[in-house]
Amino acid sequence: MSTDTTASVSTHILDTSIGRPAEGVAITLTARAGSDAAWVALGGSATDADGRCKDLPALPEGTTHVRLDFRTESYFLTQQNKQAEAQQDAPANRDSGATGVFFPEVAITFAVVPGEHYHVPLLLNPFGYSVYRGS
Repeated sequence: MSTDTTASVSTHILDTSIGRPAEGVAITLTARAGSDAAWVALGGSATDADGRCKDLPALPEGTTHVRLDFRTESYFLTQQNKQAEAQQDAPANRDSGATGVFFPEVAITFAVVPGEHYHVPLLLNPFGYSVYRGS
């Protein structure tokens, strides 16, 4: 929860290729206090069945920049296995590298100001993604 001296962050992921929330995606939250400051890992979590990550750590006072690192590779590999089982003719790899995953991770960096809440949804599919500041 944000206060007058801190900002707060939340996120969720929708897999637009299947029209469902992306469950089980690990997320790491890092922050820094100023453009030249070092990034500090604050912790992380994973998305639930609704694609939401409800227990991200609080931001420390003085935070000016936040980075969310979404580790999408294992999620996509799980999805590929499910699809391959459902469709016996479906290719396991889609010319996307050794694992068949084009985006093994997604890193989103954004600026914050104290007293504001930042909800940052990730719309994800195997070959693209989009983010925005939600509410």
